Amino acid sequence: MLLTPRVMRRTRTQSPSRTRPRISRHRKAALLASAVSVCLLAASAPAQPLGIGDRLFPYLGNPGYDVASYDLSFTYPGTNDKPLQAVTTISAKTTADLERINLDFAHGTVQSVEVDGHPAQFTSAGEDLVVTPEHPLSEGSWTRIRVRHTSDPVAAKGQEGGWVRTTDGLAMANQADAAHLVFPCNDHPSDKAMFTFHVTAPKGYTVVANGVPTGAEQTGSNTTWTYRTRHPMATELAQVSIGHSAVLHRAGPRGLAVRDVVPSADRKALQPWLAKTPAQIAWMESKVGTYPFETYGVLMAQASTGFELETQTLSLFEKDLFTEPAYPKWYIESIMVHELSHQWFGDSVSPRMWSDVWLNEGHATWYEALYAEETAHRPMVDRMKSAYAASDGWRAAGGPPALPKAAAPGQKISIFRPNIYDGAALVLYALRQEIGKPAFERLERAWVQEHRDSTASTADFIRLASTVSGRDLSGFLKGWLYGEKTPPMPGHPDWKSADPTKAPKAGRKPSGPVTSPRAGEPRTR
Repeated sequence: MLLTPRVMRRTRTQSPSRTRPRISRHRKAALLASAVSVCLLAASAPAQPLGIGDRLFPYLGNPGYDVASYDLSFTYPGTNDKPLQAVTTISAKTTADLERINLDFAHGTVQSVEVDGHPAQFTSAGEDLVVTPEHPLSEGSWTRIRVRHTSDPVAAKGQEGGWVRTTDGLAMANQADAAHLVFPCNDHPSDKAMFTFHVTAPKGYTVVANGVPTGAEQTGSNTTWTYRTRHPMATELAQVSIGHSAVLHRAGPRGLAVRDVVPSADRKALQPWLAKTPAQIAWMESKVGTYPFETYGVLMAQASTGFELETQTLSLFEKDLFTEPAYPKWYIESIMVHELSHQWFGDSVSPRMWSDVWLNEGHATWYEALYAEETAHRPMVDRMKSAYAASDGWRAAGGPPALPKAAAPGQKISIFRPNIYDGAALVLYALRQEIGKPAFERLERAWVQEHRDSTASTADFIRLASTVSGRDLSGFLKGWLYGEKTPPMPGHPDWKSADPTKAPKAGRKPSGPVTSPRAGEPRTR
């Protein structure tokens, strides 16, 4: 959601002790006419797309307000090639006086908009829905915006992300900036909010969403499923699964509710993989502390996406990852841990700006590699040495880890390059080499604890690393995070960077003969 600053701001109340100058009747009329003229000009000015100034996505997000909650209602028609009827209700607090409200929304038909119960005018500008309420909104006030719209699961030309059409229904993949292809929102991870989902589907379908179930009400041949989050969530992490699915329940560490969503016909074959999740959660907790949310699980979708995705409390996986015989067991398990670790790094602690995405992917890659080292005897040092050799090439192609290059035109997910995966994990390896393993492990725990349910930046990480280590690490880390060339690796003076023109294009393929379905691109996100 985006709000534009008001042209006419309210004047502050004058002090009662000050004598107000008398204004003639003619002067008052002239001032009133002038004010009306300015207001008319403001109202007639064309609507424009706005953004919060994200370097990688300039028109993503909206200034002027802070979303507290989303209430999303979808009605699934029983086929995944027709639009869903939807109602999005947003509760937000304004941070500026606003004549207009900009919401990110770009793939659906808006039928009506209400602001605080009153009909509002609306139009589109770029990928924004621009709403003009009946009365301007004052800074510091609470407002409720209700949009009746459709949500189209069939992607438009040049769009990617949002709804994922599976063989039996739908799922979501909203990273990096595709939630606004599904519902009107303030589509930037810096504005996290609580979510409630109401999804109506015909008999025979099962619906699962982020958070915990709070009811399922049957009306005729339809059932409305309701889910609520207990922690704030970024829009890019929203997940709704609609399909002929089985929901499998098990207990995780400390009684944590673990629920997995799989195609009903495949539940028996997939059960051995799903049974690994509780132990993986326990392993992650031993590294960084208590799991940060109310539940966790794996959503195995019958779809071809080419990636896995850490949607909050319910990570999205291609079912074929678990049935493709070419993938070794250790590799699949490490990918499961990659998405699980995102629940701490990326979901609970979200990036302040998209340039901070290395904090998500570098940490997830780190724990993916560490898990493979500890459980499958895949030495971390070997992977990091290979990454070091390729690092200069990755930096040249995609930018330094904390200063990634913008996405290619029409390919928004192309920001997810090797420089923010193994290239960023290499930064963490260098940091551990520099400050020692005990300090590094304290830093990791402190990071997720200090910024839980919030957002954080690269500068925040540098500051905390300096505090935990007891010395200023800004110079050291800035070279690793922002330098065009990879700095020398502490403890490994013999490591050399390969010629960038000959460096491998990707660092996320498993060793040996196994290759990723998307050669040259990271599989995980």
